[in-house]
Amino acid sequence: MDAIQQLFQDYPLVKSIIKYVIIVGFVLLCIQFVRTFLKRNIANASVRYKSQKGVELLGYFILGVITILYFTGSIKDFTVTLGLLSAGLAFTLQELILSIAGSVYIFIVKVYEPGDRIEINGIKGDVIDVDSIYTTMMEIGQWVQSDNYTGRIVKLSNAFVFKGPVYNYSKDFPFIWDEFNLPIRYGSDIELAKSIIIGAATATLAEYTKASKDKWIEVVSKYYVEDAMVEPTLATTLTDNWIQFNLRYIVDYKKRRVTKHLLNDLIRKDIEATNGKVILASATVELIKIPEIEIKK
Repeated sequence: MDAIQQLFQDYPLVKSIIKYVIIVGFVLLCIQFVRTFLKRNIANASVRYKSQKGVELLGYFILGVITILYFTGSIKDFTVTLGLLSAGLAFTLQELILSIAGSVYIFIVKVYEPGDRIEINGIKGDVIDVDSIYTTMMEIGQWVQSDNYTGRIVKLSNAFVFKGPVYNYSKDFPFIWDEFNLPIRYGSDIELAKSIIIGAATATLAEYTKASKDKWIEVVSKYYVEDAMVEPTLATTLTDNWIQFNLRYIVDYKKRRVTKHLLNDLIRKDIEATNGKVILASATVELIKIPEIEIKK
């Protein structure tokens, strides 16, 4: 014990560092204890997640203040020290600082949160975690058609919220517009074809149309945006080969693929039931006349 006391007297810096490590360890243990307590006692997953992240950010902020005050030894030097420290960190740790600032910005402004589907820096996916440095996403798209999971988990720096647009599929308005084309052969009953397509869309999308109307009213009242039609719409275009029907409709952002399948399948069955009055077109080559070939012996 005497040797340890003598060591501290000879090397006061060692004593100061050991005290600082103990303080840091105590603060980290408190953060972990509070996070564990919240995890066990809050049933709602969303509230539990946000409260844990809030405690984590608050704990790191307190730890930063303690660190500055501990090494300056005076509150009056806090502003000067903070300014010098910020300047040094800004030069050497730009990306890290941007990531931390991005996490604060995401948390306060609510750019996105776990459960949202977003596209950022060319990567699309569902947000499954947001920490102080990274956003973790379950990737969709890429080599997989439509909006399906690829199976890859992507970690993206939070700094990217300051470097480009963030596309949010689900915030405020959890619906998207989708469309597909149907080629109808010339000579078909066009009015019957229109009624079949619109009828199938109206029946299949009734639930989405009703829900999206209420949500769109909220969007119009919140943002400077014109009112839009959420009911299914149909447009026709005359081409060299067929009459092209373009069906545009609104759908839940997570059910785009299955909804397109249901619409195509229902329309196909209804067209087949017309017994040839409506026929789907396809690219074909018609030979008008086979040229005569004269062979001379």
